[in-house]
Amino acid sequence: MSNLKPDSVIACLDCPDHVQAVLDASMWAAVRLQAPIGLLYSVPSLQQKAAINYSGCLNIDDESALLEEFTTKEHLSNSELKAQGKLLLYQATAYCGQQHYKRPVYTLHRHEPLVESLDYVDEKSQLVVIGHHLTCKLTLSELVRLSQCPVLVTHVHFLAPTTALFAFDNRPTSHKMLKWLCKTPLVRALTIHIVMIGKENATNCDALREAYARLKQAGINCKKALIESRDVCAALNHYQNEHHLGMLMSGAFGQSRLRELLQGSDTKKLLGSTKTPYLLFPKDL
Repeated sequence: MSNLKPDSVIACLDCPDHVQAVLDASMWAAVRLQAPIGLLYSVPSLQQKAAINYSGCLNIDDESALLEEFTTKEHLSNSELKAQGKLLLYQATAYCGQQHYKRPVYTLHRHEPLVESLDYVDEKSQLVVIGHHLTCKLTLSELVRLSQCPVLVTHVHFLAPTTALFAFDNRPTSHKMLKWLCKTPLVRALTIHIVMIGKENATNCDALREAYARLKQAGINCKKALIESRDVCAALNHYQNEHHLGMLMSGAFGQSRLRELLQGSDTKKLLGSTKTPYLLFPKDL
């Protein structure tokens, strides 16, 4: 995969139901980041050789009969899996062209599982875009935890957001994401609601006020809210739904493993509950 271009937006084409949404989200992000798009296809592992139905995953006719032919087989050989990947990458490139997308698009045909492919590409990329469901053995939350790059998770349909909720918890990962949000053009045109779930005390009020001020100073239109609730996930979902916010943003797995073990992971709960695109910032970036 020597043709990997630095600072790319990586579109993961691992799940048939999400291919079009991943491409739409990647084009939306790449325009704002002024970045090339790398279309990533990872050949499924031996345990996943049952035919994966990619037919009809994009609204174009080119080579659709060949993809349909692959899905009629109960199992695919290695050569057929590779051929299926090449056809999918061809269709994905054609789809971007049909959407009048003008920035560079290139393909990455990786002959290893998705997690190993991402381990390589995310060190040199600006953003990874992935569907909410995966065909690799890892769960979505485990894959996000391993990423060294911001990750945008999309559902089956992607709707370009004009507003976003930034879940700010005053932890180090949240502060790193705040610094990134102030710099990245990805969210420059969005109205951001910075929301903190916690007690209304001096520490939390000061932290929220400072974070809000930094976003304002960066030229971002924003609002702030401090909400007292024991259930972080429920409170964030309620606020997002009440204000019709088009994207959720947070640090990924910012709490300690011990706290996750005792109380559960807020990131994992939000991945399972949110119905909008979810932008996650890695803990160790």
